[in-house]
Amino acid sequence: SDSDKRLREILSNVHFNPDVSSILSALSTAQMGFDIRWLTGELKDSPIVSRHSFSDGAIAAAKWLKGRFQEYGATCTFMEFLEGFSPNVICRYAAEPSFNKTLPAPRVILSAHYDSRGTFGSTRAPGGDDDGSGVIHLLAISRAIYRKKVTFPIDVELVAFAGEEQGLLGSYAYAKQLYEEGADIMLQIQADMLAYHDSDEPMQLGLPQSIGSPVAGELLANISAIYVPELTVGTTTACCSDHQSFWAHGFTATQVFERAGGIIDPNYHNSGDLSNRTNYDIEQVHAIAKVTLASLLHVAGFTIGA
Repeated sequence: SDSDKRLREILSNVHFNPDVSSILSALSTAQMGFDIRWLTGELKDSPIVSRHSFSDGAIAAAKWLKGRFQEYGATCTFMEFLEGFSPNVICRYAAEPSFNKTLPAPRVILSAHYDSRGTFGSTRAPGGDDDGSGVIHLLAISRAIYRKKVTFPIDVELVAFAGEEQGLLGSYAYAKQLYEEGADIMLQIQADMLAYHDSDEPMQLGLPQSIGSPVAGELLANISAIYVPELTVGTTTACCSDHQSFWAHGFTATQVFERAGGIIDPNYHNSGDLSNRTNYDIEQVHAIAKVTLASLLHVAGFTIGA
């Protein structure tokens, strides 16, 4: 595809950029720790018991996320896609100066899903790793963009999807809409489960073995080697997150995941999926956020404000 070709060209010219490194330094682990405890309901003043797609907690999370992204300079809308489901939260940093209006501006999309699953029969669904970790990584990226006054020559979207646990429903609705509009997506990266690894394993980054664009995976692996050498990069068979909706519509898309290999989190889809537990590694979430943000900066291009 054209976007694969374009990405291949960017990949061939990727090298260390001190401005990118400076923007990455604005990613805050401490703030991520607060954000995840709010989303899981581990913080006393959080109203959240569950973020299941049909729950009040999911609506509360959607409103909170929209508020936070807007605080960090994005323009956000709710996208309703199916009755009874909480909405997709679509936040945009519009191209500056604004793009030639006769064509749709190219865009890069970073996403995660904010809906969660708990133990069957239990109302508690904290979703700390799946996928609170991906969501806090988006918030951290948004905050770094805001703190460093970064602007982009193309449209950049940060999207929190709902309905992922019911079969990628929120992302499918959005990818289909973009496909019908003839949108020009340079790259889409989904972050799903970033925090868990075994205690005897190093910090890792898993890239898709099969579902997703190989050139996108190659780009992320190269970016990781340049900016985040502390991450061990490998492939994962863990599949079927929201990037699949984009890939199925012919867009260049990939996923970032917590380890090379499959899912080993004992609290996967379980009411014990909290952030305050053994092997939940916020430093790894922070490291993967660096890879995602650096990839965005290299692909989209950027200016740092005065």
